[in-house]
Amino acid sequence: MTDTVFGYHAVESLIRREPSRVATLQVQDDRRDKRMQAICELARNQGVAVVSCARSDLDTRVGGRHQGVVAVLHPGVQHEAAGMISEADLMERVADAPSPLLLILDGVTDPHNLGACLRSADAAGVTAVIFPKDKSADVTDVVRKVASGAAEAVPWVRVTNLARTIEALKQTGVWIDWHGGRRGRDRL
Repeated sequence: MTDTVFGYHAVESLIRREPSRVATLQVQDDRRDKRMQAICELARNQGVAVVSCARSDLDTRVGGRHQGVVAVLHPGVQHEAAGMISEADLMERVADAPSPLLLILDGVTDPHNLGACLRSADAAGVTAVIFPKDKSADVTDVVRKVASGAAEAVPWVRVTNLARTIEALKQTGVWIDWHGGRRGRDRL
């Protein structure tokens, strides 16, 4: 099955940041408002083919509120997702940042909550968002829709072992304001 990104802000952000990931932009054929014209023009300027579709076709393609726009991604791009960085890249970013601000998530299993966290992280200017590979929501088309483009803007990393990543951050001198099972500030 082909991966998709839907929703106006998520699709616009993807086309602006990484148009090469988009195979086609499918747009609702009975929408001709300025917003739709603007995203179609942006796509064409970036070399992305625009295809008109019936709303029912878009409804069938995605399981959420698409707002009349669906970006169909080239096959296999999910693993090269915009925003995703490696653990090594994370450590480089932390070392290079004068005052790194990180959002570490544990147990966020709802895609809507993960999307909201990414959107908030983008607004706060975080250096990166960190969350575990297991027992956590993945960055899906629903997360991208809720994130309103932040999934492409803010760097994020899925780590194998959250405790080990926190210990590695400790070695770089990162301070953590912990809001979990323990209260208070810990220097990690």
